[in-house]
Amino acid sequence: MRRARLGDKRAFAALISRHGPALYRYAYRLLDEPAGVEDVLQETFIDAWRGLPAFRGDASLRTWLFTLTRHRVSRHLRKRPEKPPVNVDDVQEHLADPLADPVHVQLGADLLGALDVALRRLPTRQRSAWLLREIEDLSYEEIATVLAESTTVVRGLLERARTTLATSLKEWR
Repeated sequence: MRRARLGDKRAFAALISRHGPALYRYAYRLLDEPAGVEDVLQETFIDAWRGLPAFRGDASLRTWLFTLTRHRVSRHLRKRPEKPPVNVDDVQEHLADPLADPVHVQLGADLLGALDVALRRLPTRQRSAWLLREIEDLSYEEIATVLAESTTVVRGLLERARTTLATSLKEWR
């Protein structure tokens, strides 16, 4: 990180390689549109490159990058006229294991499809908190930093998200 802060492009590329996949997952699940995700990530990386020299380290680099991504996602959502239709085929095609039992593969794909739909129905802040906790394994404190909220608010967002998801997915229990 020190080298990247001094303008070393290779060091910055290494940071992006390390954190990029998690940022992509996060932005993708919040936006639901691959073209928008690529735009958001490009803008996030530009923001990171420009802001890295001033990065004080009050939060971890990972948390800071998620915060930059959240800000870019919010800007993108404000510009977007309407929500795109749900498309679970992209997720399902990556799950196929040629040696797996087709029935289990289909059940897994159906469950992931149902989870995907349920997640997309959550309010953005709840979905964001759930993704950061359950998918990216951030602590409550890190999520609070990313969302610019208190840990108490984060706990409430996660509780509401989990309750809604449990209700939406009750047939899968």
